[in-house]
Amino acid sequence: MLPQLLKKGDIVVILAPAKGIEKDFIDFAVETIEKKGLKALVSQNCLGQHNYFSGTIKERVEDLQWAINNEDVKAILCARGGYGCIQLLDRINWADFLDHPKWIIGFSDVTVFHQHLASIGASSLHASMPLNFKSNSELALSSMFECLETGTIEHEWETKCQNITGSTQGEVVGGNLAVLAGLIGTKHMPDYQNKLLFLEDVGEHLYAIDRYFYQLSKSGVLDQIRGLIVGGFSGMKDTDPPYGSDLQTIIKTHFTYHAIPIAFDFPGGHLDDNRALIFGKNAKLNVKEGSAELIYD
Repeated sequence: MLPQLLKKGDIVVILAPAKGIEKDFIDFAVETIEKKGLKALVSQNCLGQHNYFSGTIKERVEDLQWAINNEDVKAILCARGGYGCIQLLDRINWADFLDHPKWIIGFSDVTVFHQHLASIGASSLHASMPLNFKSNSELALSSMFECLETGTIEHEWETKCQNITGSTQGEVVGGNLAVLAGLIGTKHMPDYQNKLLFLEDVGEHLYAIDRYFYQLSKSGVLDQIRGLIVGGFSGMKDTDPPYGSDLQTIIKTHFTYHAIPIAFDFPGGHLDDNRALIFGKNAKLNVKEGSAELIYD
């Protein structure tokens, strides 16, 4: 279920479903959006502060529910991640969303929304957020608007790690590994059968990555997917003494008996060059030893 594509004059709401955010980031995002000919609205509680969060749970639910219910709103741009989206999930009435689907945009903690939307058959956009707009690459921002305006995109990238080669296709799903792993076994876990799984993370210990992949393996996810796209795993931490395996080795170990293509180093995640991915839409993945491409239908 792909939301309506954006055209000039359409409304994009910026809201903060998790951690609080400073006004200058929002102002810059409003300017960026309106330069594209779109109209930006900032939700009532977006710039609030309640301890760690942008507002109380009630305030953040009200902002998201208002944006979902407003038929004039065509896209919902999450201001930043952090933590907090999971607190809202079961307090939202998603009925209006199913009647009038709209883009929900973000990454990191917004993976909570991406996973839920995938579980109900709705598409969403894994892309940058206002917190990062100032430091983002040109391609990070242009790819986001390209997806919103055309509903398709093609990505080609070179890889430093040695990929597992092959070609496959399927709907793209995924997001932040730690957040995704936390939803395994819940009602918000999507069907991974025949999907292309995208994963990224930040600031995790190498042993934690191994733990998350064991969780994916033992829950059957790795048996179901057709391909894996590994995004940015920035700020990885090691132990003392060292864990003994790098990220590439850890991941490949879990695919010893799974013959699927694996593409490393996709420019997406907690990176300045955070390029957009349409979740819930079919794409072709072609993987060579030192490069890969993802082409949406």
